[in-house]
Order: sequence, then C-alpha cells, then structure tokens
Amino acid sequence: MYFKSTINRNELTAVHAVAMSNFTLVTLLISGAVFMATGGYTLLPRQTYDQSCDIKGNISINSGAKIYHVRGQENYADTIIRTEYGERWFCSETEARAAGWRKAGR
Repeated sequence: MYFKSTINRNELTAVHAVAMSNFTLVTLLISGAVFMATGGYTLLPRQTYDQSCDIKGNISINSGAKIYHVRGQENYADTIIRTEYGERWFCSETEARAAGWRKAGR
C-alpha cells in the first residue's frame, strides 16, 4: 500500500483500521469455507445446514404442548420457530415424535 507523506497520523490510523477489519473478515470467511468443506459441519446440529429439515417444532403458548407442523398444513407458514423458547426444527416426523412432539391437527 502506498501512502503520501502528506497523510497525517489520524488518517493513516483510520486506513490501517479498515485494512485490518477487511483482513479479519476475509480470514473468517476462508476459515468458515474450510470448516464446511472438510466436513466440519457434521459437528453442528443438522438443522443448521440441511434445508430438508423443514418440520417446525412449536410450543403452544397457552398449553405448553409440543406440536410439530409439516409443509402443507394450515398453520405451517404462520408458525415461527423461536429457539429461545425451546422451539426447534426437525428433519423427519419420526425424529419429532421420538423427541416427544405431536403432529398438528390442521
């Protein structure tokens, strides 16, 4: 990188900070790509990387019942998964039932 002698110390520091943040971003992106390419994704829950895990495990606010919704059911599109409340995604109905959830009625 080329700097003219007329750049004051504050400008140089700002430019340096931008270059470091770009370096950090590139490093993180490359690390993530290597992690995924070498099979590191298997250390993550399958729901975080497998788009076929589209069954929504919802907990009823009123009753606390654990109910799962599959595509095509009436309330599927309206159901929002909030993991902070214990709700989650499932990859199969068998997995959902094994975890103690029941299928939504509609």
